[in-house]
Amino acid sequence: MTKTNLNVLFWSIIVALGGFLFGFDTAVISGVEEQIQKLFQLTPFWHGFTISSALIGTVIGALVAGQPADKFGRKPILFIIAGFYVITAIGTAMASNVSLFILFRFLGGIGVGASSVVAPMYIAEISPAKIRGKMTAMFQINVISGILIAYISNYLLREFGTEPWRWMLGVAGIPAVLFFLLLFLIPESPRFLIKIGEIAKAKLILEKIEVAAVDDEIQEIKQSMAQTSNANSQLFAKSHFKPISIAFLVAMFNQFSGINAILYYAPRIFEASGLTNADSMFQSILVGLMMGVFTLVGMLLIDKAGRKKLLIVGSIGMSICLGLVARTFYLHDFAGSGLLILLLTYIMFFGFSTGAVIWVLIAEIFPNSIRGKGQSFGSFTHWLFAAIITFLFPVVVKTSEFGVGHAFLFFSLMMLLQAIVVWRYFPETKGRTLEDLGTNL
Repeated sequence: MTKTNLNVLFWSIIVALGGFLFGFDTAVISGVEEQIQKLFQLTPFWHGFTISSALIGTVIGALVAGQPADKFGRKPILFIIAGFYVITAIGTAMASNVSLFILFRFLGGIGVGASSVVAPMYIAEISPAKIRGKMTAMFQINVISGILIAYISNYLLREFGTEPWRWMLGVAGIPAVLFFLLLFLIPESPRFLIKIGEIAKAKLILEKIEVAAVDDEIQEIKQSMAQTSNANSQLFAKSHFKPISIAFLVAMFNQFSGINAILYYAPRIFEASGLTNADSMFQSILVGLMMGVFTLVGMLLIDKAGRKKLLIVGSIGMSICLGLVARTFYLHDFAGSGLLILLLTYIMFFGFSTGAVIWVLIAEIFPNSIRGKGQSFGSFTHWLFAAIITFLFPVVVKTSEFGVGHAFLFFSLMMLLQAIVVWRYFPETKGRTLEDLGTNL
């Protein structure tokens, strides 16, 4: 790897720590949700609301983060996100009642939603086209790492102290503070600097990213911004229908895969098959490991195989696995390790396909002039459906003895539909510059 690419790698790793905290926050709740339900004596409705309160905040964070990132820059917003993560870790760990718990989970959700907008956008804007997929997918790798560490942490802390759930949540404060401090070492996005007229500063950063033809690249970026600004700088303009629809679809289908329902309620799903709580938490670690390995595989393949091919293959594989999981719950056939194997295989397909692709694709399909707004829209869609699925899953599960089967059958059918939509409608974006995509999509 060249020196310039090492700079990109270093900055990307730092910003992707926001993804680590995003993943940790997403998965850590799976180890505490039953304790919270019993402690605060929550009904199924309030149980679902309490767990999904972070996702409500995430929807808002995703919706509002793009505009200030376009106005004030990517770096200042990343500092604010890090602050939200620190407050959430401390606040949820010390919550004395369910109202405070919901409040701090909500604030953490704002940080997660904003992170899913600004971090992939920043990484995409500092990365050369030939490695942009790998670098942006690093955000998802860190998300998965956060999920895995949360599962391991939950397992190790499950009997720590009189109220283990407080330690499970509070430990996130350590990486949150580290993320805040490391942000001092990254530069502002050169594309944002060019947008506000700071050409000299942008040039210095671009020279650290790509030595050759910096002046030509600056001119191309300025021309792209001028063209899109003159055409229409409004997100919901007719000319932007294609990237808007792609962002909406890839974000919606990501959640209709059932991934957040599985991550949030993994121990409960395994317990439904007859396992003890400790065994369920341990099997959740295997889920996190499988996701980490195959998201890394997706990261290695994304700039070679392309985004579209990974999505199609992964969607078909997920559909088959989810259909078989539904059958397992319909027939109550929990003998052996069949359920675990099916869920791990599903995670494998998810990891290298939509898990690796979603944030890369959303970050690269919008023109420079509206990338912040577009990234917000895609992330907002993702988290809106995540909140809906997470809220409804425990309710659906309680409707009948076949509730879990119904949920997994729905997810299976949605993945089959995703394969068809991606095949018929999505473009391939690998190897193309952001300016080329912004102009021609």
